[in-house]
Amino acid sequence: MKAEFPRALKVDAIEPYRLRIHWSTGEILDVDIAGHLRGNRALLHVLDRDIFLRAHADEHGRAIEWIDSELGADNVYAWTREQMGEASHEMFFAWMTKNSLNVETTAQALGMSRRMIAYYRSGAKPIPKHVWLACIGYDQLKKLHAA
Repeated sequence: MKAEFPRALKVDAIEPYRLRIHWSTGEILDVDIAGHLRGNRALLHVLDRDIFLRAHADEHGRAIEWIDSELGADNVYAWTREQMGEASHEMFFAWMTKNSLNVETTAQALGMSRRMIAYYRSGAKPIPKHVWLACIGYDQLKKLHAA
């Protein structure tokens, strides 16, 4: 199953390194991308205020663009969720990798179906708070058993 991520319909640069994005979901969300710009040599030039202010959505809503640089809209959407205190598919996949889990073993560990795990991992469905809390609990139990 291919995940259909929200598309960026409109992008406004609202302050240094923050964007306000109108998404195809109907949400209007702000995201701070300073760390992502500073952490990528290819994007350092976007830190220039005049360039940053040129932020816009590409014609299909799948990227946030500046002159000759872009960020994938799916990643930017995930960052907005993380900054709101929610788990993103990137966080879920990183948790699975950190614990050497695949879809099958994750489903067993969390008591869920493989299909739901695949949805969460791909970003096709949002990760409910109780699922993310179960991931945190898994880590804590793993630490206790290791001690």
